[in-house]
Amino acid sequence: MNDESDGKTDPKSWVEEIEVAGEKLVAQVRKLAGDASVRRIRVKTKDGDLAVDIPLTVGAIAGGAVAIASPVLAVLGALAAFVAKLDIEIVRDEEPPQGGDDTPSA
Repeated sequence: MNDESDGKTDPKSWVEEIEVAGEKLVAQVRKLAGDASVRRIRVKTKDGDLAVDIPLTVGAIAGGAVAIASPVLAVLGALAAFVAKLDIEIVRDEEPPQGGDDTPSA
């Protein structure tokens, strides 16, 4: 993953992808924008085209990213009206969940 402007990757970030119905897009993005571990949100169409890329910084999250992203949320609402399903790619600043792996128990 190479989404930093300086070309370096962050080994402590990971990507999660979820599918949402168009009418639930804005609510899901608002929820994700309030999550302190989310660094970037990308909304993609079903054929993989990038529709919206929303970078979130720690300062934006602390200052209320939802208020900052209001124009973006308006664009997402318009997009959701025309598209039935979308994929949301979420870049997080933490280790991925450790469920179902084969690590030995103590």
